[in-house]
Amino acid sequence: MTSTKYKRVLLKLSGASFSGKVGHGIDTDTLTVIATQIKRVIEMKVGIAVVVGGGNIWRGATAEQKGMDRVTADYAGMLATVINALALQDALEKVGVPTRTQSAIGIQQVAELYIRRRAIRHLEKGRAVIFAGGTGNPYMTTDTTAALRAVEIEAEVLLMAKNNVDGIYSADPHRDSNAKKLNKVSHLEALNRRLNVMDTTAFSLCLENNLPIVVFDLQAPRSIERAVLGENIGTIVSSE
Repeated sequence: MTSTKYKRVLLKLSGASFSGKVGHGIDTDTLTVIATQIKRVIEMKVGIAVVVGGGNIWRGATAEQKGMDRVTADYAGMLATVINALALQDALEKVGVPTRTQSAIGIQQVAELYIRRRAIRHLEKGRAVIFAGGTGNPYMTTDTTAALRAVEIEAEVLLMAKNNVDGIYSADPHRDSNAKKLNKVSHLEALNRRLNVMDTTAFSLCLENNLPIVVFDLQAPRSIERAVLGENIGTIVSSE
């Protein structure tokens, strides 16, 4: 059996991850690739939970800029994450992975209500668990949800899958030709240098709970599996 670095992980998938190369909506081919990788991770006897974003369907910040009430816009975004979660659940079940979707907002017809102990039990039984609905509160991003759920389920690492971004850079590589990729960085250094890891609330949770973060490119071959194995495929943020 292949030796893995972690035994329980939290994978954060942005809404953009669901649109793949199409650029909008949900790309079924991309979902199949993601689901197949998650299946292989479970076959390694690693517990994996997934937090999904909803930006491919709805962006609350954009709606707010156009005059929509912020709280209403954020709740609409939570519903978008439920759509993505159901799409991923279907893709996982099609490749033979028993899956449970848990939502932070009540929507019992399609998803369980988030209960920490039940989520952990699902993981112990070898099921994939998808967390939808964000934290259930407005003004909170799905990055914050990922950090919170990772701490709650006692995940050993937070895997931040990015679209065509292979790690953390010293500056924006699209604007600064001298930007350098950082293979390793501490939580404090990332915070002090204001590196673009995730929003401040999410990052503070990781910092306070010594939760490592691996930032990697989802489009790289077998990226999720390689991250679980501990291969150097992106940038690792840790307390070391």
